[in-house]
Amino acid sequence: MSIQASVWLNKGRRPRLEEGHPWIFANEIAKTEGEPTPGQLVEVKDHRGQLLGTGYWNPASQITVRIVAYGALEAMDTSFFHNRFERARAHRSRFLGEETSCRLVYGEADFLPGLVVDRFNDILVVQVLTLGMEIAKEAWLAALIEVFAPRGIYERSDVGVRTLEGLEERTGVLYGECPRHVEIVENGLKVQVDIEAGQKTGYFFDQRENRASIKPLVKGWGSRSGIKLVTQVSDDGVSQTIPVNEKGSTVTFPYWDGATVLECFAHTGSFTLHACDYGAKKVTCLDISEHALVTARHNVEINGFTDRVEFVAADAFEYLRQQVAGRDERQTRANAKISGIKVDTSKPLASEGRTWDVIILDPPAFAKTKRAVEGACRGYKDINLQAMKLLNEGGYLVTASCSYHVRPELFLETIQEAAKDAGKIIRRIEWRGAGKDHPQLAGVEEGHYLKFGIFEVRSRKEL
Repeated sequence: MSIQASVWLNKGRRPRLEEGHPWIFANEIAKTEGEPTPGQLVEVKDHRGQLLGTGYWNPASQITVRIVAYGALEAMDTSFFHNRFERARAHRSRFLGEETSCRLVYGEADFLPGLVVDRFNDILVVQVLTLGMEIAKEAWLAALIEVFAPRGIYERSDVGVRTLEGLEERTGVLYGECPRHVEIVENGLKVQVDIEAGQKTGYFFDQRENRASIKPLVKGWGSRSGIKLVTQVSDDGVSQTIPVNEKGSTVTFPYWDGATVLECFAHTGSFTLHACDYGAKKVTCLDISEHALVTARHNVEINGFTDRVEFVAADAFEYLRQQVAGRDERQTRANAKISGIKVDTSKPLASEGRTWDVIILDPPAFAKTKRAVEGACRGYKDINLQAMKLLNEGGYLVTASCSYHVRPELFLETIQEAAKDAGKIIRRIEWRGAGKDHPQLAGVEEGHYLKFGIFEVRSRKEL
């Protein structure tokens, strides 16, 4: 007979557990049997006493039980974690390759709620988010070393959610040697990661495949500048295709067909790197954090893109509004000149009023609670509206939201409202989520946090 304590669930509850959701809230529990210990395993039974699974218990958390097995489980020991890690590694190996830097363990989606592990070459960075995983640290640490044989393991449990579990924030070396900066390769590009001070675990792997998806947007813009390819035959009869401008002169700039790109909320400049790699003519890399731009500059430099990237340390909202104001003022002056109205050109423009072919918006989460959704949508509408106004005709808006509480349909609706107010017609080209190293459990909406879209943007008056 089992000596584990058990929790019995309410008869009238929604069958979320049977539908695949691994969380059990306090208001779903009818009673407990035995004496459950915080952080330790308990059996989970329905109102008839039928075993539904095993999870770890924390009465201090609103999520009282987190399921780790859909049957009996005596202990989360090293063997248990070894098996879970082997499954996680097999999944990444199948879809990403054996040695790829990626998210190795994604909490609930890898049936290890409360544990996140990212691999940066031979360095692992872990986040421990729950009491159950904190107590099991000795077991999962040994299993990580057995399965992945890392050079070092660093903990980045400096997240506020730990306080909801009654835990303090913590960082530091757990095993081996952990250099602060690690250079990884993503989609063929070198990226320096600061595992100690970078956001979250140091890098956002969830956008890896989305960053690669911008490739078709970046080339095919030369004709707008009057550049075309012509075939010329040399005196010795050899033909070659070369770009020439409207005057018939050969264009020597190698990126003549590339887009002008603005990346807002750039962090370490990952979209900037991809845009340059795919042939962008010029990229503006913008972030409010000088620290982030230091890393972005380094990443641009080690990839050989320095001559095509400018860095701007500014608030994205304010920068976009300033550019729109400058564009509107420039247009007002042009219209006045056409109408024969005298314009005082001695007064400088409020800003350059620049425009781009591609604008990328990858902001941090604007809504971390349900109560923040309304304000978040105002923020998303604002930046997307301003960005649409700054796109050249037929340009592309690349926009994302990582706010779970802003559901996909609401994010789409917000983008559509922004387009209406900007006088734009948009066509959806891509609609994606997180990459394959961030699998999503069916029935667990909390895992479907990332929304990523690519839209072609045209003016109503031009159609």
